[in-house]
Amino acid sequence: MFKKIAATATVLALTAPAAAQAHVTLQPNTAKAGAYTRLDVRVPNERDDASTNKVEVQFPEGFAAASYQPVPGWDVKVTKKQLAKPIQTDDGEITEGVDTITWTAKSDADAIPPGAFEDFGLSVQIPGKAGDKLTFKALQTYTGGEVVRWIGAEDTDNPAPIVSVTDGDAAGAPPAATPAPTQAAATPAPAEASDDSGNGLAIVALIVGALGLVVGAAGLLAARRASGRSGVAA
Repeated sequence: MFKKIAATATVLALTAPAAAQAHVTLQPNTAKAGAYTRLDVRVPNERDDASTNKVEVQFPEGFAAASYQPVPGWDVKVTKKQLAKPIQTDDGEITEGVDTITWTAKSDADAIPPGAFEDFGLSVQIPGKAGDKLTFKALQTYTGGEVVRWIGAEDTDNPAPIVSVTDGDAAGAPPAATPAPTQAAATPAPAEASDDSGNGLAIVALIVGALGLVVGAAGLLAARRASGRSGVAA
């Protein structure tokens, strides 16, 4: 009896993480306030005998627009709604926002099969402020007609996908520019060093000049000796 209970507990422990990972989620689940970012609606298929052929995501308030990445084999429909609070932009006032986006497989062959998942990419600007939690309720439909409603709280069996808003100013502000290092002014050489260098050059010049005189005198003396010898021979 004890062995059966232990075996059952082990199976439950192993299957619990897998079930938790099978939830429809948004990746990443954190985003900076006001930032333009990519969110992926990650839809795992958790049925062994059916495929997922439809995914509907309901947007929270504040999304003026959303771009979606086309997924081969899937049609996309974007539904708008009147915003509770109009959004002011440089191009004017926006009174409509995104209500839902629905992806539908074109055929059973295009649906998400058992054991697989699909990412549906979105490009959005994150509304709200740091500390807010944006809840995206989702409906997942299977080929057999079953609809799983991911609309519950975080601690329920069918939690809604949530994105936590972080501080866009603190986390996303560009780093302060580092001032360029100040170039040190050239330090003039000490006067004594300059004088010593000048004196050294003068001494070298005198030595070279003296050597030149010596060489010239030696050459002249040799020429005179050669001339005298020539006169005696004549």
